[in-house]
Amino acid sequence: MGYYLSLISFGPSGWGGAFLDGALITISLAVATLPFGLALGLGIALMQRSEKKWVRRIATIYTTIFRGVPELLTLYIIYFGLSLGAQRLAKSLGFSGQFDMPPFLAGMIALGLVLSSFSSEVWVGALSAIPKGQREAAAALGLHRGQAFRLVVFPQLMRVALPGLGNNWMVLLKETSLVSVITLPDIMFYATRANVVTKEPFLMFGVACLIYLVFSMASAIGFGFLEARANRGYISHGTAR
Repeated sequence: MGYYLSLISFGPSGWGGAFLDGALITISLAVATLPFGLALGLGIALMQRSEKKWVRRIATIYTTIFRGVPELLTLYIIYFGLSLGAQRLAKSLGFSGQFDMPPFLAGMIALGLVLSSFSSEVWVGALSAIPKGQREAAAALGLHRGQAFRLVVFPQLMRVALPGLGNNWMVLLKETSLVSVITLPDIMFYATRANVVTKEPFLMFGVACLIYLVFSMASAIGFGFLEARANRGYISHGTAR
């Protein structure tokens, strides 16, 4: 038992510090990706509800692509494809040198695109749940469309969308493990390295599993609190007290 504890300790021969660093990278990537993916998803949802057919078609094509293509393939395309594209563009403009896409940025973009495609469905459902009379009442008060959305629609939208967005966050948290393949030192990156060095796969991947479980349980508690706070003042059929 002492041997196994020494392997995951924070001492010079333990991997505890590496796992801590990986956990910080994982949670940082997820937190950085969340607002980008949700904001883009909301924009796609608004496009899906547009009165213009061609705008709705673009949104449908977008969601079909990023919901249908494996997340790992999207990550590879962003990481390698954008690097190659930037190099060729620079060369055509007369610049020399090599451009390497930062792994953190590549992971954020790729996971954000995937998150936006799935969260857009949550946003569409939430937008459909907001009564049309809310917008009409806002217009009657003299609010323009932007003000009506920000002051009247969006607060109600968040209350309805929170459960679905919480699920999206859980999925995003797990999908961050994919970035280890592009050398971003996250939890899985260090777990894999530790396994290669120590030849203790059950221990090292078990530690990674526990870290993800802690993140998931903390997230469930956090979103539960947010949902309870967002629903204060509402009864079961959704009307205000």
